Amino acid sequence: MGRSRRAVAVAVPGAVMLAVGLWGLHRGGMWRDEAVTYQVARRTVPQIWRLLHGVDAVHGLYYLLMHVVLAVAPGRPGEVDLRLPSVCAAAVTASLVAALGARLARPRVGLWAGLLFAVTPLVGHYAQEGRSYALVAAGATGATLVFVRAAAEGGRRTWALYGGVLAVTCWLHEFAVLLLLAHAGTLALARSSGRVWRGWCCAAGGVVLSLLPMVVVSGTQSAQVAWLTEPDVETAQELLRQYLGPTDGVYWACLALGLLGLTRLVGRRGEVTLAAVALPLAVLPPVALMLASQFTPLYVDRYVLYALAGAPLLVALGADRAAGMLGRLWSHGTRAAPRSPAFTLAGVLAVVLAFTHQVPLLRADRVPGTRPDDLGAVARAVARALRPGDPVLFLPAHARGTELTYPEDFRGTRDVALAEPGPASGTLYGREVGVATLRRRLAGADEVWAVVEKYAMVRGYRPRLPTERAKYAVVNQQFVLRQEMVVDRMALRLYVRPIRGGDGQP
Repeated sequence: MGRSRRAVAVAVPGAVMLAVGLWGLHRGGMWRDEAVTYQVARRTVPQIWRLLHGVDAVHGLYYLLMHVVLAVAPGRPGEVDLRLPSVCAAAVTASLVAALGARLARPRVGLWAGLLFAVTPLVGHYAQEGRSYALVAAGATGATLVFVRAAAEGGRRTWALYGGVLAVTCWLHEFAVLLLLAHAGTLALARSSGRVWRGWCCAAGGVVLSLLPMVVVSGTQSAQVAWLTEPDVETAQELLRQYLGPTDGVYWACLALGLLGLTRLVGRRGEVTLAAVALPLAVLPPVALMLASQFTPLYVDRYVLYALAGAPLLVALGADRAAGMLGRLWSHGTRAAPRSPAFTLAGVLAVVLAFTHQVPLLRADRVPGTRPDDLGAVARAVARALRPGDPVLFLPAHARGTELTYPEDFRGTRDVALAEPGPASGTLYGREVGVATLRRRLAGADEVWAVVEKYAMVRGYRPRLPTERAKYAVVNQQFVLRQEMVVDRMALRLYVRPIRGGDGQP
């Protein structure tokens, strides 16, 4: 019966997370980051390898994995195929969270924690992203489960398995290495023996050594995150609310239960308690990244999504403590732990209530256009407006991501500024021609369509690269704006060369 209850406690959260992830998975368009995954994963392996030497080395293993996924997808792969691995990874993570709770506490704690994880809006958001973060969360939670086993049982094979799982996870995203801080905190709280510490240090050292090539290469690509800013107190408060529930009722209830879950943070010497695993997991990786970002901004909540798994574990543990106190009151002070299924059912109903409170947030997250941008909507506007043979400019060059993701909507158009496509040039968006060639190509055009980023339409915007400046100079000096359609964060503009009359005036 014990194994049966544990199996149910682990399976149910995974099934719920799978259902939540599949709900509204097709939004009708990809946003910028997903589009990068899509167009890079559809390149050949040598082309991906060449690209990683210049950009996105931190996502290299993920791109190779997605290359395989899209290659075996039936028909022409689309956004659903792109997001399915994240949905499955989130479902696995929910089950792993439940397995942690069941192993270190009891099955109902695991069930509650896994369900809480599954209905958290932040988890639902990244479960539907064609990026690596849900897979990193699965790897990190799996590594934590192996770590708990290794800390309790020891053995070189278990520590080697732990190091292997965590190393692969770090190659999916290098900031998963901060999980080592959480596990070190757990060992400190458990007052583990020197033998356990030695086993962990050997595994951790192997992980760090394996990651050094990634660190070296990605360090040369730091300009990709130059847009980040320093996190502050409000950033930390926002992350806490995302962990515990965005709505006020859910947030305050979970916060109270999470604090109650800390009552048995330290157990017997050498004992790894659930609180000793969950608290460092939830706190240390994001805090470490926020502190490091005071010197070099690197923090984004998705980089430490895996740390969220600690929060529902603490909340579920606190709920179990509350149920225990109620049980003792009902049994007139008897210290025996309550076993009534009524407590388990009550906890499940509480999670259902939390879910209903957050359904509007989950539903809104599935509406097209709720991501930072919607390249699918832009591409559909292009398909309606442009004709075969029409010249197109992308302002700036990375606006070309729309065409790379939805080439059928640009079929027959002429990319005026493109010199060499992205796959052939080893770049994300291709290499563009020089200023003289660009002016020559535009000299004979009576009209030109421009796909423009919204920030580039602000008065006074001055591009850094000469070709970008030449694009703006030509369309503003030699053409007039005839038509404009703003779609999300981008605009589709038609520029027409003015016809001069006999008096020399347009």
